[in-house]
Amino acid sequence: MEKLTKKEEQAMQVLWTVKKGFVKDLLENYPDPKPHYNTVSSLIRLLEEKGYVGHKAYGNTHQYYPLVTKEEYRKEFISDVVNGYFGNSYKNVVSFFAREQNINADELREIIKMIEKGPK
Repeated sequence: MEKLTKKEEQAMQVLWTVKKGFVKDLLENYPDPKPHYNTVSSLIRLLEEKGYVGHKAYGNTHQYYPLVTKEEYRKEFISDVVNGYFGNSYKNVVSFFAREQNINADELREIIKMIEKGPK
């Protein structure tokens, strides 16, 4: 799975939120300042070429929908980050966030409980 640019990720975030829609629907769900219609249209077509987005044609208009779920993309992206920046060690990830104070002791205890319970 190819890593997306920030603008492509933002377009996917919007598409994951709306589930399916025309470019105008996607544009309505962008935060302000909203990009130009043609920018969103180009991003969506590029995402379609990359295999992230599909469409259903209604004459000259296309309704777009994600082909990759947010969870699938997140899993791939996190794996790349853990491998590339943390030596493929989740322990290093957790210790990084603990050192940066993005995670506190209570949250760490919650994580330990989740690990002890195992997968759902």
